[in-house]
Amino acid sequence: MKDYFRNASRTLAVLLCVTVMAFLGAFCVSASEADDESMDKVLKTGIGLTNTIVNLTQEDLAELSKSTDDFTLQAVEAWEGSAEELGAYVADAENEESTVAYKSGKYTVTVPQTFEKAAAKFVYIFDRKLEPASLTIDVKLPMGVTLARAAMNTLIGLCTVFLVLVFLSFVISLLKFVPSLVSRNEGEEVRVVPEPHHPTPVQEEEVEVDDGELIAVISAAIAAMEGTSADGFYVRSIRKVARR
Repeated sequence: MKDYFRNASRTLAVLLCVTVMAFLGAFCVSASEADDESMDKVLKTGIGLTNTIVNLTQEDLAELSKSTDDFTLQAVEAWEGSAEELGAYVADAENEESTVAYKSGKYTVTVPQTFEKAAAKFVYIFDRKLEPASLTIDVKLPMGVTLARAAMNTLIGLCTVFLVLVFLSFVISLLKFVPSLVSRNEGEEVRVVPEPHHPTPVQEEEVEVDDGELIAVISAAIAAMEGTSADGFYVRSIRKVARR
C-alpha cells in the first residue's frame, strides 16, 4: 500500500515538473519575441517612417500611389486624408516621446508629431517579422476647432429639420386638392341644371284708332255678329293682339 502511494506521489511530481517547464519555456519564447532589441528596432523604424511621410511632396505621393505594397498604399491614403487638416509640419511633439508596446505577437509604435493646425499621433502596427503592417493617423484638433465644428454640425441639423418640417407642411396643405383630382380622374359627370323656361308674355299693343271709316266698318261687323244695331255701342279704341 505504501509503495502504491509512493509511486503515485512520484507521478504527480513528474507531471508538476513537466507543467512548470512548459510554462517557463513558453514564457522564455514570448520574452525572446519581445526582446529589447526588437522593440528598439521597430521604434526606430516607426520614427523613420514618420519623418519620411511628413516630408513627402505631391509628386512623391503620386509616385508611391503606384506601388503594389499594401502598407505603402495604406500609408499614402492615411496621409492624404489628414494632411490638409493638419497643415504644415512643425516638429516632434513637445513633452511626448515615441512609445512601443508588444501584445499578441504584434508591436504597436506611437510617434507624436506637431503640425501647424493640430497635433497628431502616427500609430504603426508591426508583425512578428518586425515589418510594418498598418498605419493610423490620430488627429487631435484644438478645443476651439472642435467646438466650432460641433456648433456647425448642430446648426446644420437644426436647419435640416426645419426645412423638412416646412416641406411636410406644404405637402399637407396640398391634400385638400386630392378629392377633386380623384373625382376628375374617375370621370365624374358634372350635372348641368337647365334654366327654367319663362314664356314670353304677350304684349298687347294698344292702337288708337282715329280713322272713322275703319271704326264704322268694325262697328258694323260687330253689330252683324251680335245681330243688333250699331247704335247701341261705340268703338273707342282698337287693340292689336300678337298671336304666336
